Amino acid sequence: MPRPAPVGTVERSAAERERDGLLDALRADSDARVLVVRGDAAPRAAGETPALRWVAPEEVTAGAEWAFLGRDERGAAVLLAAWHGEGDPVAAPDGWVALREIGADLPPGESETFVVAVSLSRFLGEGFCPACGSPAPLTLAGWARRCAGCGREVFPRTDPAVIVAVESEDGQRLLLGANAAWGGRMHSCFAGFVEAGESLESAIHREIAEEAGVRLIDVRYAGSQGWPYPRSLMLGFHARAVADGEARADGTEIVNVRWFTRDEIREGLAGRGVGLPGRVSIAHRLIREWAERDGEPA
Repeated sequence: MPRPAPVGTVERSAAERERDGLLDALRADSDARVLVVRGDAAPRAAGETPALRWVAPEEVTAGAEWAFLGRDERGAAVLLAAWHGEGDPVAAPDGWVALREIGADLPPGESETFVVAVSLSRFLGEGFCPACGSPAPLTLAGWARRCAGCGREVFPRTDPAVIVAVESEDGQRLLLGANAAWGGRMHSCFAGFVEAGESLESAIHREIAEEAGVRLIDVRYAGSQGWPYPRSLMLGFHARAVADGEARADGTEIVNVRWFTRDEIREGLAGRGVGLPGRVSIAHRLIREWAERDGEPA
């Protein structure tokens, strides 16, 4: 059987999700391409160039949970087969590769599809109603559940979180923190979840004050990223510290904060010196954007 080619940009084609029997029909479609996800990993394709291994529906072991991801540029269906059991749901002769490992090396459209697949896979593994505990079968081609007990409709959860690259008063240094969970191996931007009833602006000032001790001015939106660790929408910002000397770690979540020069950051981006976030993350993007600026406050 010819190996299905990688996908490019996927149009979600959300209106199709309401079609009765959609998944059954597409699983019988020889043109459909399937991304199998186990945890946050997918099969790796053979060859030196980093790529995902796409398969035909009949190659997937029975027992996977299925969802319709959309249509590729040729109009072919793109499906997700989420595996939550033991063993391998599909042959993976070149092993499995996690989103964090390969995401930055994939074409943008395929990387985005991988993020969506990992995010949705977690939802597909939650088979019960969060309100009453009854079984909640999948509907809308994998994008919702309908509780068999209380009738509640449940959708994939997305939690907004802010992440901020904080520059010094003069714009010449960048403040990064080392999270306790990383064991001091890496420094990154400061991030946190938006609390109930809180605006993004309030969350930014609260989180940075709590974790790094600094007050902020000139907060500027930079972009967003879906991030399935565990189910976040990361909203990225640049900002400037009111007073550099206020910086201090909270000592619990953040064990160290440090001001870095552009030369130090550029060394880190080149894989030398300070450990920085991987290229697939929005934290890496924010840090790189600051490093590539001319050094003057924006």
